[in-house]
Amino acid sequence: MINFEDFEKVDLRIGKIISAEKIAESEKLVKLEVDFGEEKRQVIAGIGKAYSAEELVNKTAVFVVNLEPRVMMGLESQAMILAVKDENNLSILVPEKEITLGTRIS
Repeated sequence: MINFEDFEKVDLRIGKIISAEKIAESEKLVKLEVDFGEEKRQVIAGIGKAYSAEELVNKTAVFVVNLEPRVMMGLESQAMILAVKDENNLSILVPEKEITLGTRIS
């Protein structure tokens, strides 16, 4: 269990994927450019088996934006897209209505 103050430290924001490309050397990694309203960030996500690069472009999703950057396959990931996976499917988390980019989830 974590307390509420710890939960508040996680900065979840709405971002729109403006470009996506499969990383050739990987089966599942995709390089995303994500617009958070006031800034754009590069995100490396392991969702390439569930989504093609083309179907990710223009999707709005939920991201953790205050993780330390991580290098994968020589590329820096500056946020993390949130997704859910069961035994059959992987799905990124998306808002059901249009929300301003960069809005913090609370």
